[in-house]
Amino acid sequence: MIGLINTSYTIGAIVAGFFIAGPTADFLGRRWGMWIGCLITVIATFIQTFAPRHQIGAFIAGRVLIGIGQGMALTAGPVYIGEMAPSHIRGYIMAFWQLFYSVGSFIAYWINYACSLHREALGDWDWKMVVIFQMMVPIIIMVLLPFQPESPRWHIQKNGNIEAAKASLRQIRDTEAEVEEEVLGIREAIEYEKEAISHSYSALFKDPSVRKRMYLAFVLNVGQQLSGQGTLNSYSTAIYKKIWTSTQTINLINALNATFGILFTLNAVWTADRFGRRWLFIVGALGMAICMLIVPVVGMTTPDLPNGAKSQPVGIAIVFLLFLFIFFYKPSWGAATWIWTSEVFSMNVRAQAVGMCSQMQNVANTVFQQFFPTFLANEGLKCLFFFMAMNVVLAVFVYFFVPETKQVPLEEIDVLFGGANHVDKGAQMMGQTLPSGAANLGEKGAKE
Repeated sequence: MIGLINTSYTIGAIVAGFFIAGPTADFLGRRWGMWIGCLITVIATFIQTFAPRHQIGAFIAGRVLIGIGQGMALTAGPVYIGEMAPSHIRGYIMAFWQLFYSVGSFIAYWINYACSLHREALGDWDWKMVVIFQMMVPIIIMVLLPFQPESPRWHIQKNGNIEAAKASLRQIRDTEAEVEEEVLGIREAIEYEKEAISHSYSALFKDPSVRKRMYLAFVLNVGQQLSGQGTLNSYSTAIYKKIWTSTQTINLINALNATFGILFTLNAVWTADRFGRRWLFIVGALGMAICMLIVPVVGMTTPDLPNGAKSQPVGIAIVFLLFLFIFFYKPSWGAATWIWTSEVFSMNVRAQAVGMCSQMQNVANTVFQQFFPTFLANEGLKCLFFFMAMNVVLAVFVYFFVPETKQVPLEEIDVLFGGANHVDKGAQMMGQTLPSGAANLGEKGAKE
């Protein structure tokens, strides 16, 4: 039942990511994609919070709806950020996407800890308080979104509205020359995609370079969950119960873990555009593998107390190692996976591809969460050896197959995957004698 409650969310998110989020963000705009997703999340929060007593079906239905809402928002969000950010600081800005994910975990776990201290006084509101706070940030986003400019790339792709695209860029670029140059690059790339490839989602399968990116992004997003983070996030309490008997202590550890997660994610801010995505992936995976090797070794080679728990020094050592795991995960497979996925696809398929690829995280999570409770019950901490092995495999995969994308303009990224230079080709179609300045910058970034 616990596995079903956890996976009901991911099933909703998968449905949204594969079938709803991309078309919504492409047809209505990136802002509307986020706004509608937030609205569904708010409605679903009320369904969960006020589900009739002992009606677990209503609670699970709310979880499915929250998955749909989040699947829509989590598709449009990174696409919007990637399309608005200047190429030379795109990784820097996207790192804050993961940072505020950590802020959300921080708020949730500390609310949970505070409620656990007053469980008797709160009664049912012990858990309802945790659930109802899910709508706080979506409401803030819904209020703020109408005041944000729409993606200039969407304006040109959807309506050919060049003036609206320029108006959006003027709010977030320093000079008129930057605006003109970027708009020209966008127009050239979209012209080529529309005429030479496909203006529809069929390009996901027609263009070999897009297919290659999609398969690589599938592996990276599945790998994010098989690194161990998704499972540790969902089942940290069950794992800590192998070490401690106090629920209050476990809730405090989870809250502290979320607090440190914010600090650890900050590392992506200064590393993503300095050392690159590949460096983060490889260092992060190897660091997580070492942690997943040492934790079960410590757990299996130290004696149990009469109550089945571990001594306090052993418990502290294991918690330190799991915190160290988060130190490696947050800036790498936490942040860099989102950065890489949101920036590698061309405009004609970006929203749909990001929706599908990012939801591969939930596909992996749905499958794994169904059998992990049994895995943990039968094997104890030895199950963490699985994550150690997976992280080594992921590091090798990135080293041999994943190209570096730092500071490459979005319209030029196809070259890295064996595709045509969309800006140059589009410039030729539009009768431009020279490629735009953005194209030249893209070739320089690709070579680097």
